[in-house]
Amino acid sequence: MKRLGDLLKGIDIRSVTGDTGIPIDQITSDSRKAGPGTMFVAIRGTRTDGHLYIGDAVRAGSPAVVCERLPEGGSQAGVTIVVGDSNEALGILASQLSGNPSASLRLVGVTGTNGKTTVATLLYRLFTAMGYRCGLLSTVCNYINDRRSEATHTTPDQVELNALLAEMVASGCDYAFMEVSSHAIDQRRIAGLTYAGGIFTNLTHDHLDYHGTLSNYLNAKKKFFDSLGAEAFAVVNADDRNGRVMVQNCAASIYTYSVTGMADFRASVMEMLIDGMKLKMEGNEIWTPLIGDFNASNLLAVYAASRLLGVNAGESLRVLSMMTPVPGRLEIVRSANGITGLVDYAHSPDALRNVTGTINRIRKGKVRLIIIVGAGGDRDRTKRPLMASIAARGSDLLILTSDNPRSEDPEKIIDDMEAGLDEGMRKKTIRISDRRSAIRTGVKMAQPGDLVLVAGKGHETYQEINGVRHHFDDREELAKAFIDENSN
Repeated sequence: MKRLGDLLKGIDIRSVTGDTGIPIDQITSDSRKAGPGTMFVAIRGTRTDGHLYIGDAVRAGSPAVVCERLPEGGSQAGVTIVVGDSNEALGILASQLSGNPSASLRLVGVTGTNGKTTVATLLYRLFTAMGYRCGLLSTVCNYINDRRSEATHTTPDQVELNALLAEMVASGCDYAFMEVSSHAIDQRRIAGLTYAGGIFTNLTHDHLDYHGTLSNYLNAKKKFFDSLGAEAFAVVNADDRNGRVMVQNCAASIYTYSVTGMADFRASVMEMLIDGMKLKMEGNEIWTPLIGDFNASNLLAVYAASRLLGVNAGESLRVLSMMTPVPGRLEIVRSANGITGLVDYAHSPDALRNVTGTINRIRKGKVRLIIIVGAGGDRDRTKRPLMASIAARGSDLLILTSDNPRSEDPEKIIDDMEAGLDEGMRKKTIRISDRRSAIRTGVKMAQPGDLVLVAGKGHETYQEINGVRHHFDDREELAKAFIDENSN
């Protein structure tokens, strides 16, 4: 419990009515959770405007309301605070009420189109392996030390995020690593947080259904680096032309990493096989079970951040060499008759290009690559034909299927994907909207030695259809299909 007035530092306040000396127990932006002792913050969401529910919150007993504009006739709350940006205010208020937990941690944020989950997760694993108590906030799951909880968003909302960080502090965590999505940055979900460092992986075509243009998407990412303090570090991928843009006007100490050219931290791929690769990193050779130039870049980002956080170079490289792939990121599922299945989260054109490029760099001779891929419903439609075209160019056989169709007709999503195929590509492409059947068909068509890539869902253990999540795990389905095929 804190006095309301003590929570307001750093907020762009336009007007205040009422006594700010009242006690506040909780904060919410959901009027259904409003009540005595709980301050209601009206935010403009993507689906509805919280300002429409101020009356409901007051009637439920909320003693204070924070909003950007007063409802007609006033809020009728005991205390009403009008602010310039209620999303930003919610972040600052949540941080203050939780005791500003991010300032008690060495918090590192990772942003970019691809690689966020891998970099954040490997940082968590590396520091945990070295004996530190750590937290992780990622797309796959959240961790407080070794306690795992399912993640509902890449970056949680302001209240949940600060509650998780506060739990980390209470559990004795020294470090916390988190993915920072462009949506979270744009919606000010990270407002009020103190970062020890930020990492930029790359920026490619994605999320244009939300941001509208690539320029808006880039600027959303850049705001994260604009917010870093002078005591923080910023590590950016010099192999992505947007890396330097990210840190223009950034107050933090700036460092670069590269697997192709000059940078503060450098690495190169010396050898690559299906089960791992040899890297030269900062003049030292290491073997890692991760594969692909993009993973060499991810590992280098982890190494750079660990060094900037004070880890000895040799110790960092030793632990990195033991890192295994993150769930659903080029995860291997093998069959008894020599077919290799790969499951990957690639759901953007660039991610799919990187994955297929890596596989094609490794496969030899007459080994065929069969790709099974779909695209998510209610999301960026412009990337669908691009993804299909990339998959077709990189495969011997392409099966277009359903991903998470959500409220869309799976067949119409596949129509959008198929529009990116020329006549030659269509000849090696088949459509099977049922994802389970598509995976089984791909396995049936594979021969010993072939590679079967199931892309798009990776670690996810569900398929969302018309608002309902049904259990579905690509890794399980691939393993079952291998068993059934071998028993026939």
